Amino acid sequence: MPELRKPDWHWPIFEQVLCGTMTDSERLGLPEHYRADRFAAQLPGAYARLRTLDTARLAVLCEDPAAELLERIAAGNLLALLGDPRISTLEPQMRTIIPGKVEIGLDPQQVDQVMERFANLGLNRSWIEKECPQHTVELKPYAIAKYPLTHQEYRDFLLDSHDSELPASWPFRCFPQELANHPVYTISAAAADRYVHWLAQRTGRAFRLPTEAEWEYAAAGPLRLEFPWGNTFDADKLNTLETGLFHSTPVGIFPGGNSPFGLADMAGNVEEYVSDNYAAYPNGHFVQDHLVDIHGEYRIARGGSFARLRDLARTRRRHGHNPRSVTYVMGFRLAEDLI
Repeated sequence: MPELRKPDWHWPIFEQVLCGTMTDSERLGLPEHYRADRFAAQLPGAYARLRTLDTARLAVLCEDPAAELLERIAAGNLLALLGDPRISTLEPQMRTIIPGKVEIGLDPQQVDQVMERFANLGLNRSWIEKECPQHTVELKPYAIAKYPLTHQEYRDFLLDSHDSELPASWPFRCFPQELANHPVYTISAAAADRYVHWLAQRTGRAFRLPTEAEWEYAAAGPLRLEFPWGNTFDADKLNTLETGLFHSTPVGIFPGGNSPFGLADMAGNVEEYVSDNYAAYPNGHFVQDHLVDIHGEYRIARGGSFARLRDLARTRRRHGHNPRSVTYVMGFRLAEDLI
């Protein structure tokens, strides 16, 4: 198992997080001075090696599990500038899931185990108790996107719909071409709702956001894995703080971290809104945590991100947007009714 790349977090720092006294650098586990990501010095050489490849070959390389992560990142970044053939706004890549009755959530007897495994992250027990109890949900067949929605797709939506909500991550309200095939983030749940409504009207297909149960089953699979690839964390299978990149990455470049249904980036890169607002699970109790205190009612988000630690990458983790912290990078992925 690769060595975990994690900042030296401890409980007093988490008290600072909850009290809102941390700087942005501290939230990311970084020093106050500039620190480059783990591949910054090596990327120019990788670009030079790959610059003669056409987009079709780059698209294969960026999802080749036999390729080094550096090569996959470089291939994906080049595709952002050249045009990524994997991304089609009106014909997104979807995966069909035919689930039936599935088990969702966490057995209350497992809360202690989760707290013990992630003890050095200073988790509040109530955050994990929100996942309880394990319960049965009957899901109808549905499709879900292979990738989270990208900046390119969101740009197409803005140009066609004239929607006014630009991602806060776009510098000076300008589209970041170099991030075209990275997942879009720093948008509201309402903007995600408007996007799926626009795409459904534009295509005549029943696009929508996935439900919370659909998202969890798509990420965890029939074996109810803790992470999309298995039950052991691996910092080289996703993009979280432990991976040491500190920014988003092109979609799909962590093929070893795909879910059992072949879905990419369900454990990291950016967090993803679903269609449900937070509520207690059946026969569970309502947890009034800091997000309830901030929002009252709030939209559930799933999956981890490049700006958060590995606990949010668990397939059962339920969370949402915290407007008091810069480290919540919210995006979404499509689902579709199958008729």
